[in-house]
Formats: sequence, C-alpha cells, structure tokens
Amino acid sequence: MRVPLPALLGGSALLLLLLRWRRRRALWRKVAEAQERQELSLVRMEAAARRFREQNPSVKVASILSLPLPELSRKLRDGSLPLDHVFYAYVGKALQIAIETNCVTEFLQESETQLRRAKLMDKQGLLYGVPVSIKDSINCQGHDSTLGFIKNLNKPAAEDSVVVQVLKRQGAIPFVKTNVPQSLISYDCKNLIFGQTRNPLMFTRTPGGSSGGEGALVGGGGSILGIGTDVGGSLRFPAAFCGVCAIKPTGKRLSKRGVMAGVTGQKAVAAAVGPLAKDVESLALCLRALLSEDMFSLDSTVPPLPFNEEVYSSTKPLRIGYYETDFFTMPSPAMRRAVRETKQLLEEAGHTLVPFELTNVEYVMFNYCVRGMFSDGGSSFARKFKGEMEKGGSGLIFWLAKAPHWLKTLLCWISKPFVPRASSIIRSMKENTVDEVWSLHQEIEDYCHQFIAQWKQLNLDVMLCPMLGPALGIGYPAKLSVAVSYTMLYNALDFPAGVVPVTLVTDEDEEQLKGYKGYYQDWWDRTLAKAFRGSVGMPVAVQCVALPWQEELCLRFMKEVETLSLKKNSFS
Repeated sequence: MRVPLPALLGGSALLLLLLRWRRRRALWRKVAEAQERQELSLVRMEAAARRFREQNPSVKVASILSLPLPELSRKLRDGSLPLDHVFYAYVGKALQIAIETNCVTEFLQESETQLRRAKLMDKQGLLYGVPVSIKDSINCQGHDSTLGFIKNLNKPAAEDSVVVQVLKRQGAIPFVKTNVPQSLISYDCKNLIFGQTRNPLMFTRTPGGSSGGEGALVGGGGSILGIGTDVGGSLRFPAAFCGVCAIKPTGKRLSKRGVMAGVTGQKAVAAAVGPLAKDVESLALCLRALLSEDMFSLDSTVPPLPFNEEVYSSTKPLRIGYYETDFFTMPSPAMRRAVRETKQLLEEAGHTLVPFELTNVEYVMFNYCVRGMFSDGGSSFARKFKGEMEKGGSGLIFWLAKAPHWLKTLLCWISKPFVPRASSIIRSMKENTVDEVWSLHQEIEDYCHQFIAQWKQLNLDVMLCPMLGPALGIGYPAKLSVAVSYTMLYNALDFPAGVVPVTLVTDEDEEQLKGYKGYYQDWWDRTLAKAFRGSVGMPVAVQCVALPWQEELCLRFMKEVETLSLKKNSFS
C-alpha cells in the first residue's frame, strides 16, 4: 500500500520533533543534575563550616578574614595560625558570597583531605595552607571544566592543570571552582547550567567575565586568592568591576597546560593565566610561588624565569607613559578622573609622567583582535555551540559566526554608511585563507615592534591606562562587545597588564555622565552610557602595563599606584 506523500512528510516531521524533544529533555536532565550537584556542594560547605564552628566556638573568624595574604601565609607557616581555622573561615565566607552572588559552581571535597595532609607536610611552600579558588575552565582532577557548555558536563578532568599542581606543591589548597560565561568569550558571567553570577558590591551589576565567579568571590571576601584566565580582559574586568586587583602576565609566563580555552588554536590574541587578590602584595606572593622550579619542570615550554625580587622591590623613580582615552571607547567621567588623579599622585611622589599618543585602536580592534580570533570566519567557535540549548552571551559575535559568507558581505556593504563599526565587525568575521592569516600574524608582529619602538623612544618604564568601569548592568556586556578595547589591546600586544582600584564613582561623575555621547554616537555608545548609569559608590580602576616578560616591574608600578591611592582616599 502506497503512503500518501503529505502523510509521509507529516510523519517524518513528527518523528524529528519527537527526537528533538527527547534530546532537549536529556539536556535539561543533565542541567538539573549539575544544579543539584552545585546545591549539594553548598550544603556540604555549610555542614563543614557549621561543624567547625561548633567544635571551635572561640575562633575569631572575622580577624582571620581581615588578614592580608602575606601576613596570613606567614602565620600559617610559623604555626601561629592553625590551618583548619583559616580553611573553614574561608569555607564559611565563600558559602555566604556564593549564596549572595551565585559564584561557586563546586566545592572541591578533596580539599578537606588535602588540609589534613598539609598538616603533615615537611616542606612548607610559600602558599602553605592558603585556600585558593579556581576558575571553572582550569582543570582540577575529577571535576568538570564546563566553560558553561552542557556537553562538557560529566567529563571530569583526568589530571590537574599544571598551575593547580604547582599551587598544591606550594602548599595551597584549591577549595572551590567558580562560574564563567558560556564559551568564555564574554565579560559577563552567565550560562544555562549555573545561571547568572552577580556583583557582590551591587547585585544588579555584572561581576565581569570571563573570570566572573572569581571576581565575585574574591571581591566579596570569600577567597583570599583566585586563579583565572584572560584573553581580552577576563581577569581585569572582574577585578576592576568588583574592586580588587589582578594581573594578566605575558602569555607564556605561566603554564596553560590543562587550561581550557574559549577559542582554541588561534595565535593572534594571547591568552594568559593569572591571579586575582585584594591587594598587589598578594599577587606578587602568588607569582613568587608559581614561578618556581615546579612550574618549569612540569611544563618545559614555560621560560625558566624566577620572580625578580630586585625589580619588584626597587624604589627608583619611574618614567611613566599615560593616556586618558584610546579614542575608540569614550571613557566614562569616572574613568577619566581615575587616570588624572593617579597621574597627579604619581607626579607628586617624584615619578615622571609622559603623554603617550595611542593611534589606530579601531584598526587594531577589528583587524587584529576580532579578525585574529575568528580568522576562520568564526566557524570553529560556532561549532562549540552545536547541540547546546543556549547560545551564550557573545551576542553579535555568535550570530556572525553562524552567518554564511554571502550574508556577511551583504550586511557589511549595507551597514557601512549608517553603522561603520558594525560594518567593520562584520568584515572582520569573514573567513581568511592561510596566506591571509600568515600575513595578519606578520602585521600584528610588526605593530608590536612599532609600539615598543614608540615606548622606547619616550624612554618609558611602564604605562598608566584607563580601565573600563564602573561595572556595567547585568546583560549589557553581550550588547557591548566593542567596549573591550582598553584591555584587549594588551592581549594583542602580549604585554603584562594589571588593574588596581583607585577611586569610587561620585555624584559629580554621575551628573557628568548625562553628557556622555561617545566617539561614534552610534547605538553602542548610547547603550554604554546607559550601562554606566546608577553607579555611585562603585569602584573604578586604572590599568598598569609593562613590556613583555616584565611582570615584576608591572607589579612594582601597581604597588606604587595602590599605596598612593590608599594614602589619598583611604580606599579599600
């Protein structure tokens, strides 16, 4: 018996719908199971913290949490502060911040076993007994590195990443993993599995991303030291938005073995692993510990450059380049004020400040950063989302990665007279030939040498730059991918760059924001103005930059900025 064609087509469509429904149901089940594990982690943290409090009612948790990392680590090493007092103080505080901000995805239960073993250690590393939080994308043995993708659930890492191995050898105790945006290519912090992470200083604001869980946890005081990654500002955004410090080292200064990336294989924009902490001295201590023989032996691609104490502790006056704007993303009034006030403080302290002329940032952003990261037209990035129920907070970038070449060409041509920046992004997302990619890499290398030549012509030691801020409202980063210019420049150049909070948004800043127009006066500029509003009292940072492989000099400059700002503002 012949089946009528309409009935056959209808039956096939029904079968496809049924299969799709079953697949989506299976995905939702995986999400529900992951959320249950997250909830169970918080229950275990609560139970552990409560048990410790009941057994040790006289422990002054607040005084432990108030200690800066260098002092805390000294007390742990000399035995004046018991390891379990510190560990459970931070477990309890991390639980509180996790409940408030949704920053913790998993409690590493084996950390309690590691705590017991640490008490028996003969050799005490620089981070002996220090609880450390770890970004989701950094492998910890036996735990998922999801990158916010459902497909990565229930795929525990076979071994620790090199950076986690070195932390453990230095006596540190990784105790939680923290949330990220789906794919990591976002400076918000939301995914379908674990949801939205909030800023601990103002819950309607993003904590930044992609190391957003780290920013929220460290900024809220639930972790004294966090480890994250940075490919366009992913350490610097969370630190600046949450009022703490971070440093993005030169790309190969710390090992990236066992660290998952949002865009794999691309060489145009350098990714880096780095720390976040409340103060610069804590970042320096972390790098001292990581830049050890353990790091160099576990990953021979890392140059054996131990921490240079002489450079970090120098008091020689610095020659500092500076700029207030990149002429691509107009700084908010608070950003501009932060640079001006910091410049004045540095000059009063005896340093020399030299204007640095930054040019062609628009070209760098679109042709080096966007085109460099998505040289295949974004096809490999789009494939990461295959089979996922949500397409992340990457906004326009994801949509263009999915679009066919002919459509990109058409949209690029149509939008050029009306929205030039949109046209430039679309053009940058076209697929390149191998020859074009090689030419691009050569062009980026030449630009880096030109930048260094300009730097050396002015005889600079370091550079003072704006940092995007204050924290944007939740959801805005997905609409404002163009606003990463201040940070992503230094990934393209592969220079070490750190952020230090120096001031708070004032009523006057908020009033001046009413006149914010932007350089292009397009939809993005208008949206950025809205994203900044209502931020009185939120922190604003500056960015401190040094030449490649000069992390110690970068930290020394950050320390100077931090000391002078604290003296002036009593800012903390």
